Amino acid sequence: MTITAGPRTALRLAFALAATLALAACGRGDAPATPPRPVLVVHPAPAADASALAFAGEVRAREESALSFRVGGNLVRRFVDVGDKVDRGDLLAELDPGDLKLQAQAAQAQLAAAEAERARASADRARFAQLARQQLVSRSALDAQDAALAAAAGQAKAARANFDVARNQAGYSQLRAPRAGVIAARQAEAGQVVAAGQPVFTLAGDAGREIAIALPESVIRGFHVGQPVLVELWNAAGTRLPGTIREIAPAADPQTRTYAARVALRGSASDAVELGQSARVYARGGSDPGGAALTVPLSAIQRGDNGATAVWVVDAATHKLRSVPVRLGAFGEDRVPVLRGVAASDWIVAAGGHLLRAGEMVAPVDRDNRPVAPAAPAGKAP
Repeated sequence: MTITAGPRTALRLAFALAATLALAACGRGDAPATPPRPVLVVHPAPAADASALAFAGEVRAREESALSFRVGGNLVRRFVDVGDKVDRGDLLAELDPGDLKLQAQAAQAQLAAAEAERARASADRARFAQLARQQLVSRSALDAQDAALAAAAGQAKAARANFDVARNQAGYSQLRAPRAGVIAARQAEAGQVVAAGQPVFTLAGDAGREIAIALPESVIRGFHVGQPVLVELWNAAGTRLPGTIREIAPAADPQTRTYAARVALRGSASDAVELGQSARVYARGGSDPGGAALTVPLSAIQRGDNGATAVWVVDAATHKLRSVPVRLGAFGEDRVPVLRGVAASDWIVAAGGHLLRAGEMVAPVDRDNRPVAPAAPAGKAP
């Protein structure tokens, strides 16, 4: 028996056959190729200070003196404030001199009494000497007068020394500037009772300005006194002043485990800084004192095999990536010196390296989003 299909059944079979042929045609075709990933590339930059370490510091005076009274008392007057410029001998503060003046007067009275006693002993000795020449008194009596005169003279000398001390202490009630400078700090106020030696002011002398920094113990052997450095003020970025390391502490601070150091500014550079300014000191040191010729951005550094440091280098002919192990110097603020592994002509991937893989084809562009490196030759398999 023969079964004849209707018109509707034939139409459905035709649509199904067409769909099957279309799917088969798609299956036989090639999948669309993935375009190369664009990457930002840069050349390693030569820099004279590529290996320089940076240390935060503060502008300080080379001569800083904590000024205090040599005697204790009540601080009655203060003549200067923080920031005032003073000259040598200027009066800064004064204690109540009442008690000190009374002590000086008492010492003066004791001196007068001792001088009178010495004068009497001298007159008695002169009379006994005359009587001794006339043999009216014994020699021992004259010797006793000599001893009395010597004792009176010694007491007078001691009384004069006590009077000088008391008079000096009365003068110590006035605090005067030992040198020209500026008042950097105030530690006492009028009406306060201060002890002898208690700081009242801090005087920053005019002898020069320095940068106080702290050197970590991990790189201390790479620095020495007289080493040239560069100083950059926070409010003058890009302007670097010449300086030298003037001193390095022989022992580390027990709390911070760093070595205090002072950087002296050269020539007129000290005129460009103010006390208390923040600064950054750039100095070569550590394991590479001689410096490095090339530097790359910190973002270009990747972890290679076995945890070693590496960078992605774009092959100029094929646009393929290869991982190149590198040896690095001391890390800077945003760049790091490369001591070995790359050349100045290499194209280094500057960002996004964690998303890449070895052998991957990329489209390198510079910071202005312009294509770089020659394209691969036509017809050559990548």
